[in-house]
Amino acid sequence: MLTETLKRVIRDVPDFPKPGIIFKDITPLLLDAELTRSIVDEMALIYKDSQLNAIAGIESRGFWFGIMLANKLDIPFIPIRKKGKLPYKTVSYAYDLEYGSAEIEMHEDAVQENWNVLIHDDLLATGGTAGAAAELVQMQKAKVSGFSFVVTLDFLHGEEMLRKYSENISSLVHF
Repeated sequence: MLTETLKRVIRDVPDFPKPGIIFKDITPLLLDAELTRSIVDEMALIYKDSQLNAIAGIESRGFWFGIMLANKLDIPFIPIRKKGKLPYKTVSYAYDLEYGSAEIEMHEDAVQENWNVLIHDDLLATGGTAGAAAELVQMQKAKVSGFSFVVTLDFLHGEEMLRKYSENISSLVHF
C-alpha cells in the first residue's frame, strides 16, 4: 500500500530547522522513480474528474510533485514563490507564521478569472502558507478547488484553517 511505503521512506530529521522539531523529509521519495510515479498517479486519480484549470505549487517543495501532477492532468502549473523571486509583475500576500511573517507572490497574469485552481504543497502543517496561496488565487477572482499534499501533520490542525477556502483537502499520508 502506498501510504505504508511513504511512511517507511519519508525520513525524520530531529531538531530541524530548530531544536524540538522533527522534520518530515520527503526528498528520499525523489530517489525512487517508480515511487515518484506512483505518488503522481495516486494524486491524479484523486483529481482526474475535478474540472481543474491549473495547479498552483508553493515554493519550493510544492514544485516537485505539483508540476508533475499538472503535466499528468494536462493543465498549467503556476509557481507561487517567496517575495522578490519572480521576474514579472506580481500580486503578493503577506501573512503571519508561528515564528514571524512571510510574503508570497505569483505572476499577475498566471491565473484567469473563474479558473478552478488546486493548491499543492509537500506538507501541511499549520496551514498558513497554503492559506496565503489561497488568498492569492482569490485575489485573481479564481476559485480554490482544493488543496493537495503529500504529507499532513494532523496534530497541527492545518486542515481546519484551510476549510474556509475549500473542503476538498487531500493528503497521501498523515502523521
